[in-house]
Parts: sequence; structure tokens; C-alpha cells
Amino acid sequence: MSRKKKLNLEVVKKGYANGVSHSFPLTDKQKEKMIEKATAAYARFLEALDCDWQDDPNSADTPRRVAKAYVNDLWAGRYTPMSDVTAFPSDGYDGIIIERNIPLTSMCSHHHQTIGGVVHIGYIAGTEGQVIGLSKLNRIVELFGRRGAIQEQLTSAIHNAVDKITEGNKGVIVTIVGTHNCVSCRGVKHQGAAMVTTKASGAFRDDTNQARKEFFDSLKINNGGHNI
Repeated sequence: MSRKKKLNLEVVKKGYANGVSHSFPLTDKQKEKMIEKATAAYARFLEALDCDWQDDPNSADTPRRVAKAYVNDLWAGRYTPMSDVTAFPSDGYDGIIIERNIPLTSMCSHHHQTIGGVVHIGYIAGTEGQVIGLSKLNRIVELFGRRGAIQEQLTSAIHNAVDKITEGNKGVIVTIVGTHNCVSCRGVKHQGAAMVTTKASGAFRDDTNQARKEFFDSLKINNGGHNI
């Protein structure tokens, strides 16, 4: 029998750069009010940078475009809850479950530059444990990615969410391979650099464990160029 579970959506405290809104979740009316407020603030930001956006036909609506992008897309996970996650009995299956190359779009808390890349998730369901629908792993990545966080915190948040949902698991592992615009577009301006972060628990923590080796070996097969 399947069970629906509510996921604790906070990464850290409410109001933090990588947490959720103080008013989470927001209604459509609250979102529109936030967009209006952010539009006015971003217009002042452009003016502070001596940008004559009002007289440029390509930029006349930019403050509102940016505000909508944050509320509805880039930071949607701060304002919109995820639907309940359905978990199912593992029915005695105790092997590794791996989903590779889950697309990731996020935003670094430091410079508000985007992070792009992929997430690889693996877990071992206990014989009396729970498994979750494959698409829910994608939704978890999307939810936490659309909040804005440094990659290390994002890795931990996704790991902890999967660990919580798959009750009775024997281990969870999450690896993120991310490219950061704050590296490619500012500072050293290096193109092609990738950051790899991993959080593991249970059987996956032991470097000598076969489960950990099987997980990383699987990432080398037809992985779209995202080698670990």
C-alpha cells in the first residue's frame, strides 16, 4: 500500500537566502504583490547603476521581467510547496536504486549567478523499507534547486530529503556536478570548470563498500559527458 508523505521543505531557517519565505507558501495574490514590490526595487537598482532603462525599448519592462523570473522560476521553491511524495513498500527489494543525470538549475547565494549541471541520486531500500516514484527524485531536485543555495548546502538538502522519504533505507548518496556562472562570468572568468560535491550515508559512506563503487561506476556509463 502506498503512503503519501509531506516533506519538510526548509533547508535552513525561514527568510535565509537558501530557506523559504517568511509567509511560505505564498498565494497567487501574495506572489503578485511581491512581484510589484520587487519590480520597484529592481528599477531603483538599475538607476543606481546609471542605467537609463526607461528610455530603452529593450529594457522598459526589465524590472518586472526580473521580478517575475525570481518569484515564478529562479526562486520558485521558496514560495511554492511541493506536492506530497508517494512512497511504496520495497516488497523485499534491497538492491541499489540509481537515477543519473537529473538536470539542475539553481542560483548561488553569493553572487546570485546561476548554477547548471546534473544530480545523481542513489539509495538502497531495506527489505521492509520504502521506495519512491522515480519522477519524485526529479521534483526534489527541482524544489531545492529553485531556492538558491551554495552547492554544498544543496547537496545536503537533497540527500536529507531522500533519506527522510525512503524510510528503512540502508544508505543514500547524492552527487552534484555543477558549473557556476560566478566562476565563468566574473572573477577568474574560467570556462568549463565544474564543481563536484557528494553526501553519503549508510552503506555508501564506506570507501571500501561495493555499493559506493557500484554507484560511481554507474556514472561512467553513458553519462552525457559528466564524468566523475
